Amino acid sequence: MRSAFDKLISWTGISMAAVLIVAGGLLTWASSFASTNVTDQLAAQQITMPAAAALTTPEMKANLAQYAGQPLTTGAQAKAYADHYIQVHMDESSDGRTYSQVSGEYMAAMKADPTSEATAELGQLRQSLFMGTTLRGMLLNAYAFGTIASIAMWAAIAAFVGSAVLLVLGALGLRHAHQSPLVEAPEIEKIAATF
Repeated sequence: MRSAFDKLISWTGISMAAVLIVAGGLLTWASSFASTNVTDQLAAQQITMPAAAALTTPEMKANLAQYAGQPLTTGAQAKAYADHYIQVHMDESSDGRTYSQVSGEYMAAMKADPTSEATAELGQLRQSLFMGTTLRGMLLNAYAFGTIASIAMWAAIAAFVGSAVLLVLGALGLRHAHQSPLVEAPEIEKIAATF
């Protein structure tokens, strides 16, 4: 009875190890696929991180100096560029207003005085903020997929470690099951009678 139970548990563990090996393989593939796509798509844009001289604020220097002059090819670089370069310039040009706010001001100005210089300047600012917001969104999506790739790789490692542990435990369980003495039916009745 004990031997059969040991075998059942051991084979269950070995089956779970097989499932984890398959999951680990799929997670490794997903990680590789996502990180390769992030790198390829960012490299295709041919964006170069700003040189050290272009980093004009302490925030820019703290977050971008490590990437100065490098091609933008990773999710981490994309996030740093989006948050600490593009956003900073957008905030400077718009006094901290968002695209949506400036767009609303522009539409109101078009109704009030469509030919004024102030309306034209607001239109140009609106266009710049639209392009900056769009670029930031694309870069932050690259960062998100880069992060997903990293998480998938760590999950794959955990799956492979888990499968190794389950394989070892399953093998030990099977060895123990083969070493366990078989208990005869009369002996089981004697054991049961003591309870």
